[in-house]
Amino acid sequence: MIGATLSHYKILEPLGAGGMGVVYRARDERLERDVAIKVLPAGALADEATRKQFRKEALALSRLNHSHIATVHDFDSSEGVDFLVMELVAGRTLSEEIAGGPLTEGDVRRLGVQLAEGLAAAHRQGILHRDIKPGNLKVTPEGQLKILDFGLAKVLNGISGVSATETVSAPGVVAGTLPYMSPEQLTAGSLDARSDVYSAGAVLYEMACGRKAFPQESPPAVVGAILGQPPTAPHEVVAGMSPALERIILRCLEKIPAHRYGTAGELAEALRHPDRPQTQQRLATARAQRRPARAALLATAGVLAALSLVLGLNIGGLRDRTFGGGAAAIHSLAVLPLVNLSHDPEQEYFSDGMTDELITRLAQIGALRVISRSSAMQYKGSRKSLRAIAKELHVGMVVEGSVMRSGDMVRITAQLVDVLRDRHLWAESYERSLSNVLGLQSDIARAIVEKVRVRATPAERARLASARSVNPEAHKAYLAGRASFNEFSGEGFRNAIDHYK
Repeated sequence: MIGATLSHYKILEPLGAGGMGVVYRARDERLERDVAIKVLPAGALADEATRKQFRKEALALSRLNHSHIATVHDFDSSEGVDFLVMELVAGRTLSEEIAGGPLTEGDVRRLGVQLAEGLAAAHRQGILHRDIKPGNLKVTPEGQLKILDFGLAKVLNGISGVSATETVSAPGVVAGTLPYMSPEQLTAGSLDARSDVYSAGAVLYEMACGRKAFPQESPPAVVGAILGQPPTAPHEVVAGMSPALERIILRCLEKIPAHRYGTAGELAEALRHPDRPQTQQRLATARAQRRPARAALLATAGVLAALSLVLGLNIGGLRDRTFGGGAAAIHSLAVLPLVNLSHDPEQEYFSDGMTDELITRLAQIGALRVISRSSAMQYKGSRKSLRAIAKELHVGMVVEGSVMRSGDMVRITAQLVDVLRDRHLWAESYERSLSNVLGLQSDIARAIVEKVRVRATPAERARLASARSVNPEAHKAYLAGRASFNEFSGEGFRNAIDHYK
């Protein structure tokens, strides 16, 4: 291609290559400026319908005008070659920057804010990137970050001949690059802004630690880790990392989208003010939205001030007597692996399954932050104190308990512990027949939600209350299948299939 001319663009030199095509420096002979040209793989736009869709996407991308997004100038074809014309960004890719080792915490936050701002601008236009990775991010000599290749992962989904070690692309799967793909990308789930937030978190991790969040070597191992394993805590990789930055990175990398930042704008704000409590951010947002009338505010200010003083100082124990010791302030919890009291190793899958299903039920409450299964299961058999576990998981409450299965009956004993105040808030034992095990889980979940005092919507309460009878043998096989699947091995997958059948 060197020296060739596509339309009025003369190809000068190659700049890089990947699954989405080859990028060249070219000269726009009409406007007399240098540009970047991405030549798409042969056959990428095999029919007119695909070409029309790509042109529509390119038009949408060309309307993105933001300081942290590389501008798309044109899309054209010449002598059977399809190509995209983009702004030529000087500087080094973030991959090249990271090759020298971890970046300083200040640089991680500064570049992270720019990345999040660029994503937020695109998301406001309804455009997802779907392939955020260090190689698609350029840092200019002035220290400005630019996002490249916006939207191409969606537009070019389904291209054949792409290296499996670079890009996952198959029918029903959104293209993207391992190991920066979100769990929902890998499982062909519905995508929104939180998928790009996950990928941004993977980039932040790599900037801060100098290594990938999931450094496994083989693609199957990387996929298994993304779906089922928590990343190594950044402070274990780089000593001295601030807890605030680590908390931001790990929140981006949560397996469940609802547990991440809801928007890239929220991520940018967290990086700007890493030490600001999220509860304060939400309260500030809520106050700005409500804008109460000045007269009403003045009328109640004195009462609120007095009440705040009484409750803040807990005068006469009024706060504890009125609000039950302040449990309402805690909206994050972890369900630790339930202990198998049958002492039968063959029943271990059953107690793990009960843990999984309780986590799933509690995670349906939007106002409650529930730690994912993969993060909680690492504490199975752990002798760490509840306080130490809660600190590592950044939660205020912990649910722990045990499972005893005998014949066609199952008994679950659970307790809710306020770790911050070192006290038990609730404990109960439930016994049901195996056919009514879902009702048992429902009762436990509702009791926990009530004690935590989060506000559940009517729909969420209805979901918690819903419980149907199950076929005990089918349910047993289902739980055994999940346990085998979570091994993330060839043998585990085969066993899972057998159980599911």
